[in-house]
Amino acid sequence: MQRRTRRSNPLRVIFLLLLVGGAIYFNERVVPTIPPPFVPTAEPTRSPDAYIIEAQTLEAEGKFTGAIQSYGEAIKVDPRNPSPYIALARLLIYTGKYQDAITNAENALLLSENNPQAYAYRGWAQGLSGDYLNGVASLKTAIQLDPNNAAAYAYLAEVLILQKQAGQDTLTTLDEAIQASRRAQDLAPNAMESYRARGLVLEDTGNPEEALQMFQEAVKINPNIADLHVFLGRTYRALGDNVNAVKEFNQAIPLDPTNPLPKLYISRTYAQIGEFVRAVQYGQQALKDNPKDPFLYGNLGVMLYKNKQYEEAVAVLKIAVQGGTNEAGEVVEGIPLDYGRPAEFYYTYGLALARIGECGEALPISQLLIKGVRNDEIAVFNAQEIINICQQVSASLPKATVTETNGAPATETPTPAP
Repeated sequence: MQRRTRRSNPLRVIFLLLLVGGAIYFNERVVPTIPPPFVPTAEPTRSPDAYIIEAQTLEAEGKFTGAIQSYGEAIKVDPRNPSPYIALARLLIYTGKYQDAITNAENALLLSENNPQAYAYRGWAQGLSGDYLNGVASLKTAIQLDPNNAAAYAYLAEVLILQKQAGQDTLTTLDEAIQASRRAQDLAPNAMESYRARGLVLEDTGNPEEALQMFQEAVKINPNIADLHVFLGRTYRALGDNVNAVKEFNQAIPLDPTNPLPKLYISRTYAQIGEFVRAVQYGQQALKDNPKDPFLYGNLGVMLYKNKQYEEAVAVLKIAVQGGTNEAGEVVEGIPLDYGRPAEFYYTYGLALARIGECGEALPISQLLIKGVRNDEIAVFNAQEIINICQQVSASLPKATVTETNGAPATETPTPAP
């Protein structure tokens, strides 16, 4: 028998060839581009410039927290660029994070060792954190590197004023501050930093009307810096305008929510006009922000005393004067007796103790005040009132209405609160 040969179908051959070729192409070209299953897809990295532009936009809108984060991202992408470190240091100062600002300014100096702006921000942050000597040294280095740096002169004036208010000044400190503030104005008369520095110098030298104008101009330029509102409110208060003072302090709170200073000033302002319930409320809020600060315990204790909450005042003032442990278990250092606010805390503590009949503790405080701050007339007067109240207690007489200063402090200066 003869087999018949089956003829191949050309169309089928072509189809098979196309199928094989497609499989090869898919395997060689497409498969490598498909990410493995369950593995996150990598996102393209943004450029540092994009982060910097984003940070600058957020800063202009007053969104400092977001701007700080964006500058941080720019640093992660390009850690060799000193500019984001410098910009970040400035914003950290505005938000009260002075040690972080110092770190970033120093990182900038590691990359650009003669950068005057990095020295300026480091010096400003050092001064604001209480390191006046190093702050002044850093700022003078910034000025040597760039004699036309108006901001450096402004920061120098501010740090010198703080140094004077802390009692660490020399005979020339105030004169240097005045000259530095004027030099800043000469170089940049319309800069926020120049208005700020000049306002602080005028405030310290007893010129609140002129200081008010300087702070108003500074706030117009940048209304998003909390301490500018504090300065402005402080000056209104010195001029007796308590309504605008409270308004400015309240504007500072959302700009720097964890800063106790605006609440402390509001507390004292309300006490000054006799609204002691509100004074207590804001004193409590200030203490929550920094429960390790003995001065905040002292302030709250004074407000409680003025509101006739004597037992509560004793508990709080005891921590302010003697030290103790707060609710979180943290140690609070007591305040040594001295003129000014410390004396106020001591005599208010003594008065509160006397009011609740604890004369065994109150009378030694009276003697301590008479010996320790003998030149403070208000403190000595209240020390005598402690004795008077205790004499009434010991004689078992009804407590008479005793004329006293009600724990009122001496004339308050517009210097920063402790």
